[in-house]
Amino acid sequence: MRFVRDIGLFENIPILVRATLNVPTEHCVIADEYRLRRTIPTIRYLTQRGARVVLISHLGQKGTETLAPVADALRKLLPGVSFFPETIGASTRAAVRDLMPGKVLVLENLRRNRGEVMNDVTFAHELAALGDVFVEDSFDTCHRTHASIVRLPKILPSYAGILLEEEVAALTRARTPTHPALAIIGGAKFSTKEPVLRALIATYDRVFVGGALASDFLKGAGHVVGKSLVGSGGSAQIKELLSNPKLVLPIDILVVPESALASADARSHARVALVEEVRSDEIILDVGPATTVLLGELIRRAKSILWNGPLGNYENGFADATNMVARAVASSSTDSTIGGGDTVASIEKLGLLSQFSFVSTGGGAMLEFLAHGGTLPGIEALG
Repeated sequence: MRFVRDIGLFENIPILVRATLNVPTEHCVIADEYRLRRTIPTIRYLTQRGARVVLISHLGQKGTETLAPVADALRKLLPGVSFFPETIGASTRAAVRDLMPGKVLVLENLRRNRGEVMNDVTFAHELAALGDVFVEDSFDTCHRTHASIVRLPKILPSYAGILLEEEVAALTRARTPTHPALAIIGGAKFSTKEPVLRALIATYDRVFVGGALASDFLKGAGHVVGKSLVGSGGSAQIKELLSNPKLVLPIDILVVPESALASADARSHARVALVEEVRSDEIILDVGPATTVLLGELIRRAKSILWNGPLGNYENGFADATNMVARAVASSSTDSTIGGGDTVASIEKLGLLSQFSFVSTGGGAMLEFLAHGGTLPGIEALG
């Protein structure tokens, strides 16, 4: 794999950069600039050498959102940024030709063209017509087999950006941690987490499962989980993992009656219960205080920590355990690697990001990198 520093010519060269611009927005306002800040080193490296930088990215899952407010936010962090409301075509090529050396042009959301997600070769060639060189710097999408990720690098001379290089180096180290090593995996969907859980159990000393994912395991262990979110299938695989002594589950949890979840004061209806005390009408929304004490002790003993996914229903305000664990990890001297949008957002709200050894911009990409031998389709496409 070649890196941006290996590019021979920069001056007045149009360079396409697959950037990490998929940031959380609320009513067309950027809610979190962390990923934007991480894109800047590669962009600045190129512009300072006289390149004409063309940023391509996506925003949201459906492709209906515009990158215009993202370009506005990026302009406040890095002067010389402009936005063009199309992605391919003659007018886009003209806009790129008019771009001055050292300036940056953000193109419209890639996913507005169905050729992106469909991995269409024609769409990839249309993108390639916009630049002489391609730089992949969007680690968070490298697990996708989309046109800009796996086809475009095969058409243009291609390089890894600074952010991608950092991600690969840090997560490669995380695959062979210093022991004792602790992994904390939250979120939901056992079907998508099974490969990484197996990989982590093979290399880490303890693997704690929280979030909605814990409900799958508690149910598999024979406990009542009430109305909690659980996946379909995978019972045999869950039982197999439950037999591994490295797996750690919550010992107590925070539950709320389903009827109270939609109320404005849902938290006032919450109670702490042992895992065997959940009622049939209740929903598990967070891990309990005894579990956070247990995690605190595991954190204190660990020399390496990997964390991806919140421990509770973060979206609905059940973030106490997540915040407590974040503070415990941040205050330790442990080599810590974290990722996942909600995890990073919660830690940034606490002002603790700088106290972690490495913060990944990838959620699903981070997990798939760890699960699949330290590579991803977008990385393999770079050669």
